[in-house]
Amino acid sequence: MTRTPDLSDARDAARRVGDHPALEALARVGFVVSGILHIVIGWTAGRVAWGGGGGQADQSGALAALASNPGGVVLMWVVVIGLVALVLWQLTVALVPSAGDGLTDRGKAVAKAAVYGALAWTALQFAVGSGSSSSSEQSSQDVTATLMQQPAGRWLVGGVGLAVIAVGAYHMYKGLAQRFMKDLEEDPGTVARTLGMVGYPAKGVVLALVGAFFVLAAVQQQSQEATGLDGALKSLRDEPFGPYLLTAVAVGLVAFGLYCFARARHQRI
Repeated sequence: MTRTPDLSDARDAARRVGDHPALEALARVGFVVSGILHIVIGWTAGRVAWGGGGGQADQSGALAALASNPGGVVLMWVVVIGLVALVLWQLTVALVPSAGDGLTDRGKAVAKAAVYGALAWTALQFAVGSGSSSSSEQSSQDVTATLMQQPAGRWLVGGVGLAVIAVGAYHMYKGLAQRFMKDLEEDPGTVARTLGMVGYPAKGVVLALVGAFFVLAAVQQQSQEATGLDGALKSLRDEPFGPYLLTAVAVGLVAFGLYCFARARHQRI
C-alpha cells in the first residue's frame, strides 16, 4: 500500500534542499544581486536629487539599467537564478525553522519569499526581452485601485499601508539596534556593521514613506495617491531641503547594498 506524503515528508524534503551546498552558494549570489540593485537604486536617487538625470529609482528601473548594458541578458539570468535561490531558501526556512523561530519568523520568511519571487519574475521579463522600466508608482496605483473595488476596500488599502509602515519601522530598529547581526554566522567587521546600521534605517524610511502614501490613498479614497519606491523617493526631493534629504537616503541605500555584499559572505544559511 502506497503511503500518502504528509507534512513531515515535505519538511524532510525542504531540509534536504535547504542543506544542499548548491542552494547555499546560489542564495549567496542572490544577496550579491540584492546589493547591486540597491546600489543602482541609490545612485539613481542621488542623481534625481540634484537634477542629474531621470530614471526610475526602483527595482524595475535598476533592472532596466542593468539589462541595457553589454551582457545585460546574461546578467539578468544570473539575477533570476540568484533571486529564485533566495525564494527557495526562504521557503525552507518557513517549513523547517531553526530552534527558537516562531510563527512570526516563519511568516516573515514567507513574505520575503513572495518579495523575492515578484522581483525574480520582473527580472525574468528583462531576461526574455519583454521587461519594462515602468515606475512602481503605476503598479501601486493599479493594486490600490483593485483593492478599493473590494468590500471594505479602504480598510484593505489602509491595512496594507500600516503593514508597510510597520516593516519600515522594523528595518529602522533592526539597523539601529544591530539586530541584523543575529542573521550572520560571524562578525563581518566594523565597516560592514556600520554599513548595516546606516543602510537598514535608510531602507526603513523609504518603506515607511511608501506605506504612508497607501494610508493617504485610503483616507482620501483616491488610488492615485498611492506610490511605490520611485514615487516615495521623488516625494522627498520636493520637500524643504529635499535634495539633501533624498541624498541622505540615497547614500543609505548604497550603504545597504554594500552591506548585502558582506551579508552574502557571512549570512547564516
